[in-house]
Amino acid sequence: MMMGSSETEFSKKQRDAAESRMRGSNQAGLRAHNKRAVLSLIRRNGRLAKAEIARRTGLSPQTASVIMRALEAEELVLRDQPQRGRVGQPSIPMRLNPDGAYSLGLKIGRRSVDLVLMDFTGRIRGHERIPYPFPRVREVLDFVAVAEPKLRALLPGKLDRRITGLGVALPYELWSWADEVGAPAGVMEDWRGLDIQAALAVATDLPVNVANDATAACAAENVFGSGRSADFVYFFVGAFVGGGIVMNGDLVSGRLGNAGAIGSMPVPREEGGAAQLINFASLHLLEKAYEAEGGDGLALWRGKVPWDSFGHLLDRWLDKAAYGLAHAIVSAASVYDFEGAVIDGRFPSTVRQQLVERTEAALQRINRQGVSPVTVRPGTIGADAREIGSASLPFFAHYLLDHRVFLTEPD
Repeated sequence: MMMGSSETEFSKKQRDAAESRMRGSNQAGLRAHNKRAVLSLIRRNGRLAKAEIARRTGLSPQTASVIMRALEAEELVLRDQPQRGRVGQPSIPMRLNPDGAYSLGLKIGRRSVDLVLMDFTGRIRGHERIPYPFPRVREVLDFVAVAEPKLRALLPGKLDRRITGLGVALPYELWSWADEVGAPAGVMEDWRGLDIQAALAVATDLPVNVANDATAACAAENVFGSGRSADFVYFFVGAFVGGGIVMNGDLVSGRLGNAGAIGSMPVPREEGGAAQLINFASLHLLEKAYEAEGGDGLALWRGKVPWDSFGHLLDRWLDKAAYGLAHAIVSAASVYDFEGAVIDGRFPSTVRQQLVERTEAALQRINRQGVSPVTVRPGTIGADAREIGSASLPFFAHYLLDHRVFLTEPD
């Protein structure tokens, strides 16, 4: 009996110790979660006072103050100018510290590779880029090996230690686009089966997060864009058009991470039959048309050709792209009642505005009976959307929440 009693007492102590560790683990996880949520709230609103943070989150004023003191100590937030009200002490808004954290964003495209250094508020501090006729694994890795130290050197003192990680944005199944970009047979097969995440982690000695390039661009618009909308379908027009979808303020990645595969949407041809959206609204079509008239198509990606010099070719491409985008918008709106359709791309803002206006006009010529109205508007990030989206990935991995959550008080 004594032996049994001793064993029971020992088991009880083990159970109590395990429950204590679990409570401690849960509390630590909850505190980390709440810190992320508060940082996300400040990022979305620009600046907020502690009392407003407590009110919006449902956290107690004491808990909100503890979190803010911790974030200040970590230099992730800064105190702004005091705001005097009618009564009582002035409130002190808090804002993100631009130097609180940094990240690197790598965009691997079909015609160029870019690496950017971005601060905690989403501002690009440095940008390295090389164009190419098609992407080779070795060329991309060599570029990163040279460009990463250059960008690190832009940070004074020991700020380079605050680089959180490397985010990577690249097309889905990059190797499968060899014919479209004119790559020789077999040259792009090195991408098939490559663990790009592991390869870049070794090359940079940084944590690496990877996303589809168009999805990353959509994330940039959703996180850093100035046009607030809770539900929108997003189009990014690069060498090939891609996109993403945002529902209830959240970027929807889908079951396999391939939600918003906008470029694959079928579009009816005016002469009959159908083709995918990439055959209507991709910049490689403008490139090919320019080459057909004796121009250097790759000059489009080197930035050496003024867009107005494309003349009638650009005009014709805009009409074709707008036709395809309009049909894609109606198809998307038939599945979900998006509030808006956002169009951005790797072109000047004047071209973007023309494309938006022509897409709106093309929408009016489509039978939309039974489909909710959709507002077409230009994106607010621009040509760097994919790079900014990729650079935001490490911030979400370490500091921010990428979906809406309910906050809870720790026990």
